[in-house]
Amino acid sequence: MTPPDPLDMRAAVAAYVEQVHRAYLAQADTFPPAVRGRMGLLTGGPLTVVAAGVRHLHLIGTREALGPLRGQEVEVVGSLPGFDWTLRFYDPVVVPALGLIEERDAPAIAEVRHALGLGTVVYHLVAQPGSSLTPHHAGHVGSGLASNDSRVAREFETIRSRVRGRERLVDELEGAAQAGLPRAQALLARAIAPRNAAVAELAESADPDPEAVRKALLAYVGAGR
Repeated sequence: MTPPDPLDMRAAVAAYVEQVHRAYLAQADTFPPAVRGRMGLLTGGPLTVVAAGVRHLHLIGTREALGPLRGQEVEVVGSLPGFDWTLRFYDPVVVPALGLIEERDAPAIAEVRHALGLGTVVYHLVAQPGSSLTPHHAGHVGSGLASNDSRVAREFETIRSRVRGRERLVDELEGAAQAGLPRAQALLARAIAPRNAAVAELAESADPDPEAVRKALLAYVGAGR
């Protein structure tokens, strides 16, 4: 079987990422301006999307700077009205540590991020090269990302409105959520609700679930019933 041409593969990935972002923006346009302004892809600095090929294809949006291109690194610039990004491609030839990752049973999300040196992400998608890189699939993924981001933004606003005097802590919590820092989210939640047993239990967990942290805070302020 003839292996896929690298140029064709990069073009397919670039088109898929563009369709994901296009669907995200279309969904975001249905929300109020203040909600859009707090959604993950529409806040912060320049966005870089890392396409990392292991057994699975990992597409990771990050605000972290990756520096100038080195060696065999390749990048493609993408743009939609009011929204720009850079797509970088990595495989085991470019980053040898990727070749040591085992993905026989499931995508190794944490290991891929570690191999790339990424500490914070805006999104992390996993796809199978080929059949899953379709406009239809990308549309569902982009809409789903936008719907989730808008829901999270509204939940943070609810928490912020009900913890008078601790709004700045909620701002930090939302920033930690956008940066993908689960431990920081749990510790900030504890500072917001220091005497809440459910929040305290999550803060003491070795691997707190950010969704559970937010839900516990919503229950604490009386919005989670």
